[in-house]
Amino acid sequence: QVQLLESGGGSVQAGGSLRLSCVTSKYDVSRHCMAWFRQAPGKEREGVAAVGGAGDTRYADIAKGRFTISRDTAANTLYLQMNSLNPGDTAAYYCAATRGLCPVSGDDALEEYIYNYWGHGTRVAVSS
Repeated sequence: QVQLLESGGGSVQAGGSLRLSCVTSKYDVSRHCMAWFRQAPGKEREGVAAVGGAGDTRYADIAKGRFTISRDTAANTLYLQMNSLNPGDTAAYYCAATRGLCPVSGDDALEEYIYNYWGHGTRVAVSS
């Protein structure tokens, strides 16, 4: 079965950067939609960034200009480069992937319901 394993989280000062990685198994990251979500304590999980099979990307407003989603097809790995972090970015970050072809386009790629595979999350804590 498909497995997703996130890493790269940690504690940083405001203004700092982190690079999250999502290593996949038995999954071709170049053929399906993948995304990063996050969930802060007591809040709903929200989409942060997504990439489609054609390489198109989408970002939530809170991520635009600060975060970059990318993939390494040779390594079947998804990345999220996070810069200019602020305390509001404190959350558990999850890697997600579709089972088949991405069924949506545009901003709908940031909706949780389209994703079938999920990692267990990596924690990010940003202090003032």
